[in-house]
Amino acid sequence: MPSTPSSPSAASAASAAKPPLPKAELHLHIEGTLEPGLAFALAERNGVTLPYATEDALRRAYSFADLQSFLNLYYALMAVLRTEDDFADLADAYLARAREQGVRHAEIFFDPQAHTARGVPIGTVIRGLARALDGAQETYGISTRLIMCFLRDESAESALATFEAARPYLDRITAVGLDSAEVGHPPSKFKEVYALAREAGLKCVAHAGEEGPPAYVWEALDVLGVDRIDHGVRSMEDEALVARLVADQVPLTVCPLSNVRLRVIDDLADHPLPAMLDAGLLVTVNSDDPAYFGGYADDNFTAVRDALGLDEDTLRTLARNSFLAAFLDEATRAVYLQEVDSH
Repeated sequence: MPSTPSSPSAASAASAAKPPLPKAELHLHIEGTLEPGLAFALAERNGVTLPYATEDALRRAYSFADLQSFLNLYYALMAVLRTEDDFADLADAYLARAREQGVRHAEIFFDPQAHTARGVPIGTVIRGLARALDGAQETYGISTRLIMCFLRDESAESALATFEAARPYLDRITAVGLDSAEVGHPPSKFKEVYALAREAGLKCVAHAGEEGPPAYVWEALDVLGVDRIDHGVRSMEDEALVARLVADQVPLTVCPLSNVRLRVIDDLADHPLPAMLDAGLLVTVNSDDPAYFGGYADDNFTAVRDALGLDEDTLRTLARNSFLAAFLDEATRAVYLQEVDSH
């Protein structure tokens, strides 16, 4: 989380006193919301021994050289997630934090292969998450969608098998996505499973242009037929790609604090977010794996405001963009946009 200045300006103090801008979170891995406290609680409940003696020791491990070093810890901690109750508790803890961050709508990724590989049935995962999400509107004032991701460093055959295993639960799933280690695993590898998803009436998104090159963004658009690009910061390296994304208003779900923690961007002050906005890209700001990367949705808004000098109008644009990019019906979208405008 960004450090708090010892002597905040009057403007910063006034901003801190206001409720956060209403926003949608469109790039959020539910497994990446596993805070150390909950990890230890679930470990105790399920008789799992973690390779860290204390919560502080675990937090000290949250120092990553790159995406792969993060993924190694990310998958190791998943060992504590065993039952429907575990997944329900995980999602409920995220929703409680999201409400405090001004999130009004959340589209939540989950990684079924990371759980089925450990012997946890896909139904256990989906039913557990759904228990929390079903009550999210009433309890937290947050509407939700569930996005099933395929692990790109697994085989295309594994993705196809995962999709077939999920068929009984597709009424709970809005979209499919593609995540995990990007380099060496182009989107085109998953052409067949994305075709099946589109045939089933699902939306499609994919991580591309984080560590991988702009060519992966082109593939996600033209081979997978995605509705949104997750990350996409490296799109700025390809002028023709930027023009395409602007012309089609393809949303990009950018995750600034994640980009810094995973060394995609060395310093938040150098983040291309302002240039992306200036180019006319439909950019949104999200938290990715907030338990690991130092901040939830509004923490990312605050961080880019402070590091990049973004004014209130720009932050409002980012909030509006999040609802414009969300998988919402138009009536609900209009309500949320009005909340932003009247904030």
